[in-house]
Amino acid sequence: MRDILKRTMLMGAAVALAATFGISGQAQARSLDEILSSGTLKVGVNPTLPPLGTYDETNQIAGFDVDFSQAIADMLGVELEIVQVGSPDRIPFVASGRIDYVMGAMTRNPERAKVIDFTVPVHTEVFGVLTTEDKGFTDWKELDTSDVTMVQVRGSTPVQFIADNLPEAEVLLLDNYPDVIRALAQGRGDAMLDVVDFVGEHMNKHDTAWKVVETPVDIYYCSLGVAKNSAGLKDWLNIAIYELHRDGVVDELWEKWFERPMIQDVEASPWF
Repeated sequence: MRDILKRTMLMGAAVALAATFGISGQAQARSLDEILSSGTLKVGVNPTLPPLGTYDETNQIAGFDVDFSQAIADMLGVELEIVQVGSPDRIPFVASGRIDYVMGAMTRNPERAKVIDFTVPVHTEVFGVLTTEDKGFTDWKELDTSDVTMVQVRGSTPVQFIADNLPEAEVLLLDNYPDVIRALAQGRGDAMLDVVDFVGEHMNKHDTAWKVVETPVDIYYCSLGVAKNSAGLKDWLNIAIYELHRDGVVDELWEKWFERPMIQDVEASPWF
């Protein structure tokens, strides 16, 4: 499982890369009419962020992002072309028009918005606390006590977050996420702090009453990243995303790939 916080740290480098190459995208990004005329929608997907993007058994890129983009392409009546991107190059790719939009947990924030635009949210990701129903935690700050043992993946960014913000808590470090979830199910620790959405497949392997603490550290709102001069495309995508939320397609695809409902739902609203 990828480390969301580490990915976020790479964001600044991606923005700087776009600035270094002087990428503005003002003359290169395709309009909605050009996409329709070409018959192809080009979407950037990072295959190293499962289950958003991953390789299937035939070594093709698959995942939530691919299925969601296929739904978008079907609504447009065009073919879907998946373009492989990574964290450092995905913003330059969309800003320069090499792709029509980019996915891969594209969190909206002011720094990225200097280089690209964002649609309304497609999904959220909750950076919070996973524990069990027998624990009475209601806020992540309640974990700052020596009576609490956090179970974390060795070397992951949340370990440093805990050291900085929950210094009184004990920490049990294990090698991977399946081991961390197993330890929590066995009662060897009290909680895990991470992006909880991405451990659903491991949670489902244990007959445990899981609980996500009500007050998270943060909620990330993830959208489609589009080029700055793509107002027509962005407007159409906003309407399409609203319809996919309203029709339950986003929730259906999320449960297919994450094996659990989205923790913090994106409510369909004609005004968002």
